[in-house]
Amino acid sequence: MFRRRPDAPEAENGFFLPMKILVLNCGSSSIKFQLRDAVDERLLCKGLIERIGEPQGAIAVSADSRKLERREELANHAAALDHMIHLLTSPELGVLEKLTDVTAVGHRVVHGGEDYSDSVLIDDKAIETIDRLSSLAPLHNPPNLKGILACREVLPGVPQVAVFDTAFHQTMEPVAYIYPLPRELYEKYKIRRYGFHGTSHRYVHRRARALAGLEGKPSRIVTAHLGNGCSITAIKDGRVVDTSMGFTPLEGLVMGTRSGDIDSSLPLYLLEQGLSQKEIGAILQKKSGLLGLSNGKSNDMRHMLEHYDDPAEPLARLALDVYCYRLKKYVGAYAAALGGMDVLAFTGGVGENAVLVRSKTCEGLEFLGLELDPKRNSEGSRKEALITTDSSRVRAFVIPTDEELVIAEETVRLVQPARSN
Repeated sequence: MFRRRPDAPEAENGFFLPMKILVLNCGSSSIKFQLRDAVDERLLCKGLIERIGEPQGAIAVSADSRKLERREELANHAAALDHMIHLLTSPELGVLEKLTDVTAVGHRVVHGGEDYSDSVLIDDKAIETIDRLSSLAPLHNPPNLKGILACREVLPGVPQVAVFDTAFHQTMEPVAYIYPLPRELYEKYKIRRYGFHGTSHRYVHRRARALAGLEGKPSRIVTAHLGNGCSITAIKDGRVVDTSMGFTPLEGLVMGTRSGDIDSSLPLYLLEQGLSQKEIGAILQKKSGLLGLSNGKSNDMRHMLEHYDDPAEPLARLALDVYCYRLKKYVGAYAAALGGMDVLAFTGGVGENAVLVRSKTCEGLEFLGLELDPKRNSEGSRKEALITTDSSRVRAFVIPTDEELVIAEETVRLVQPARSN
């Protein structure tokens, strides 16, 4: 049940000012989007634009039971956004009466470096900074920036907010984020641990704290975001202590196609064997993880689950076991870093749906006080659910993430004061 936000801006006549927030997650050739009513906390519509810049682009939008799909050439991000906005105002969807109904735009921006430990209203300085930080996230920041510039063109004058994946992790102490490398590499190139998936970890931590009754109390929470990309974060009293992804999203857990932690001399060894830098990058980023462990069969955890007991595909079992073993090691390490653990939370496509992954990860963690309830675990997918026993000292939850909600909330927080004046 949605409630009217108590902090919603109020007009002089006593009525609440409408706030419709467009949330964008821009990739190199795609845009995920949502339109949210920030006053009533309602999702008005969501959709996906694909194949931007190709001969036949695709737009799919859904609003309640109404769905629209279009296929046509979308030359660039501005053209895609313009087409999407006009779809939202079309009689077929009816989620917007006019373009000016969009109050503000919130953007997912992957890398904020050390420049941003919080979300920010986008101005020329922010655009320059996001562009400069593209060297740290070359696959993500440039398309994020394309979305920002396209909104300036399509929705001129509408305030925009950048919500950074790295911001939530900026509470880490140097002991956690500094690499044991020559100091000049940090000072010159800003090589350090940044962490990613921060918006997801932030939301899941907040829900885990509430579900465990730890709001306003000391808490030691470990959140595991498990999808095609995977990361795990240790959070003490609301502050990130450590996180598995590092300078780039390659470090840490086994992922769909990314290797996660490996011996750092391996790329040098492969160079000596005659492989090029480009080839090695492709191996680590696109051919490793579950895909590599399964000998190229699949990067999808569903394949490993389906063939886990199949003697004809023994590598599916190995891939899943390696994945869970590495994850369990991180859980134990983060429990040590936190001085104990109150809550373990699973999220992401794998974390929310893979019963076996959760059970194998928790298996053997009874010494930490975590006792999995097999029945609750088997029934606890795709919804918020407690999956440990009533007597378990450490509680484990499944918590579907909602990064778009956080982006919308952050956008309201930054835009609302100026709009209320």
